[in-house]
Amino acid sequence: MSTSLERRNSLKTSDSKTDEIACYERMLEIREFERRTNELFAAGEIRGTTHLCVGEEALNLGLATVLNPDDVIAATYRSHGIALAFGLSPHSVMAEIMGKSTGCAGGIGGSMHMCDSSVGVLPTSAIIGGGMPVAAGAALAFQIQKKKNVAVAYFGDAATNIGAFHESMNLAAIWKLPVIFVINNNVYGEYTRIDLSTPIEDLHIRAESYAMPHAKLDGMDIYAVQSGMQEAIDRARRGDGPTLIEAKTYRFSGHSRADQALYRPEGELEMWQKRDPILVTEQALTKKGLLDTAKIEEMKAKAVATVDAAIVQAKSDPEPTAKDMFSHIFTSQKVG
Repeated sequence: MSTSLERRNSLKTSDSKTDEIACYERMLEIREFERRTNELFAAGEIRGTTHLCVGEEALNLGLATVLNPDDVIAATYRSHGIALAFGLSPHSVMAEIMGKSTGCAGGIGGSMHMCDSSVGVLPTSAIIGGGMPVAAGAALAFQIQKKKNVAVAYFGDAATNIGAFHESMNLAAIWKLPVIFVINNNVYGEYTRIDLSTPIEDLHIRAESYAMPHAKLDGMDIYAVQSGMQEAIDRARRGDGPTLIEAKTYRFSGHSRADQALYRPEGELEMWQKRDPILVTEQALTKKGLLDTAKIEEMKAKAVATVDAAIVQAKSDPEPTAKDMFSHIFTSQKVG
């Protein structure tokens, strides 16, 4: 079985360039994973709740391919896609969702708490905006240690209305921290459309309050994500400080498993589905001669088989014990 780092590195070719086919394949894997996760919840085979990222795969993969494995990302509870994009295996993610001891957090965290330090995925947070000060803190650590690493805070549009957003942005700007704030603007904060909660359409302009560079990009297009992020990453590595990036996306599913998204205006979902990131990538690769119908069907079948195998394995895995809840609270490593 491949390690998370090996899966992360498989998105690159031997000369360290992005492997476009591998990225498309991982996007298919994420889409199938989310589809099956939704089915399992509906069938009562998974406890708790879940938040699907269907429609946001290009943003997930775009971030994974422009960051290095020793960079870090602090993401949200809509975390399955980020975890899989950054290298966690379908089995480790599914086992965590199912509450099994073989999950990436030992089955203690569940759907909203993914983590794997080997590929820079800091524990995802169920607290709205909770990852922003964490990413700023990681960036401060890199700065103190004189490392060229970058930290990314990945959060939703509604999180720009809370204190942690402004506090983290202010601190990062003052200290020129190597952190990039990425807004996943998927139009809705839970069940509320953005225009009902925020007086501006382009959230990235809020960076001007902190004299911080900012930009927006098409989050439905992996190529736009990669090119749009690179300048911010280069800036952070040079020691020139933070950037605010707004990625325009759309989640095709509701906020959580119980949400049928009946509040959406008629035709809105169908309009965005024409910009399905998998379709956009598929069309680009076909135009380049890298994909054809047979290859696409083959890769889709592989994604189904991979997720099926992960589910079968996770179902047979053991559950953690009550004692396991107290693991990883204290370190056994001596300091100093």
